[in-house]
Amino acid sequence: MTEQSWPWPTGAATGIGSLPGTDIAEAQRIVLGELPDLPHLPELPARGPGADLVGRTGGLLVELPVELYAARWRIAPRPGRELRRARDLMERDLDQLAEQAEEYAGPVKVQVAGPFTLAAALELPIGGRLLRDPGAVRDLAGSLAEGVRGHVAAVARRLPRATVLLQVDEPSLPAALAGRVPTESGLGTYRTVESEVARALLRQVIEAAGVPTVVHCCAPDVPLELIRTTGAVGVALDLSLLRDLDPLGEAIDAGLGLLAGAAPALPPPAGRAPTSAQVADRVRELWDRLGFPRRRLAEQVVVTPACGLAGATPTYARAVLAACRDAGRRLAEE
Repeated sequence: MTEQSWPWPTGAATGIGSLPGTDIAEAQRIVLGELPDLPHLPELPARGPGADLVGRTGGLLVELPVELYAARWRIAPRPGRELRRARDLMERDLDQLAEQAEEYAGPVKVQVAGPFTLAAALELPIGGRLLRDPGAVRDLAGSLAEGVRGHVAAVARRLPRATVLLQVDEPSLPAALAGRVPTESGLGTYRTVESEVARALLRQVIEAAGVPTVVHCCAPDVPLELIRTTGAVGVALDLSLLRDLDPLGEAIDAGLGLLAGAAPALPPPAGRAPTSAQVADRVRELWDRLGFPRRRLAEQVVVTPACGLAGATPTYARAVLAACRDAGRRLAEE
């Protein structure tokens, strides 16, 4: 593989996205303090509708308003109260980021839901998920692409010295590709999404963003080859869900970066966060099993928690981020 530069520093660590609590100023302080080399814009779903991944990304959609109906997000005829709330929360979060990271000059990561995770969660006005209508999924991807373009530009305006790294969250992508997304009745599933369609729509969103993009998928059967051919620079996954190492080895060898989810997102029964040595060992062991030279490890790999930390206690979440940060530094010093 030819030498390449990565959109993150050697030995970097970052979070996946969500944190516990409702105070965005405090969450931002924690992220900037514990993850100084690759901070991310925290998501705080405990704040309620519009702060969740689907509502938050729904607020970015262009000319495709969303609303809450019976506790589910659906496409709406016109913008309403919930959409305004989602957009207001995002605006406040970006303002807080700008206030605290005004002088920051490195990479900063922001997260959005991907087109297939949105299509598996958003409902059509007539009922059923968008996933049932291929035309609606194409429209959704186009709207998302425009929204992401604007979102990335808004972050770049607020942090003029930083560089933006985008994370597209696609936990539902494997189920959509395998035809495993259940219908509302639970008695059936939606039709399989073809790989070529998934690749084209993901690529549309990534190209519109115009910045380095990683695809995050904390599910088994991550479609690594598909992700690699969308133009993504990296994939974020939960190491505990890996079953077959060969596809990952091929993707890394072909130049895909890895955001390695190496620390549990929820406390183990004993309740303690892993040490940085344990997290570093987990990543190093995987890398050695894949057979790649150690000198590439700290460059091509970013250490992360296994998934979002919204379900953890604030103390555990902070300890995990610190362990990831110090694990990244350990790996860089080898």
